[in-house]
Amino acid sequence: MPTYDETAVGTELPGQEFAIRRLDLVRYAGASGDFNVIHWNERIARSVGLPDVIAHGTLTIATAARLVTEWAGDPGAIESYEVRFSRPVVVPDDDLGTSIVVAGRVAEKLDGGRVRIDLSATAAGGDVLTGARAIVRLPQQLR
Repeated sequence: MPTYDETAVGTELPGQEFAIRRLDLVRYAGASGDFNVIHWNERIARSVGLPDVIAHGTLTIATAARLVTEWAGDPGAIESYEVRFSRPVVVPDDDLGTSIVVAGRVAEKLDGGRVRIDLSATAAGGDVLTGARAIVRLPQQLR
């Protein structure tokens, strides 16, 4: 777990690639209660202008946040988190699905042992989130 004192502006979080398959969408629908057909029915998704079934936006948001919680070592360390969607995550109907690649960087050290982390998330080579940032409280070293 990183500490505030040892973390510098510019520190890169270890990037991660998270697989998203149709089965994950079904599981997420059950857990979240979001059974919107665009997340599981290709015919309906295409009929409303989507290229295929898409991942839930909240699943995409949570997947990107995993990078931060795994780096910080504590999901409760995130004090705030904001994102905007730039495009949907299309999930093909095969055994591979797609993946969301997430990277992060400490952009600012704030008072109270907090840091701002700017995130990027891509799928199929394009940005899927913009303006993604988290404020994270890190432990401070005893002096």
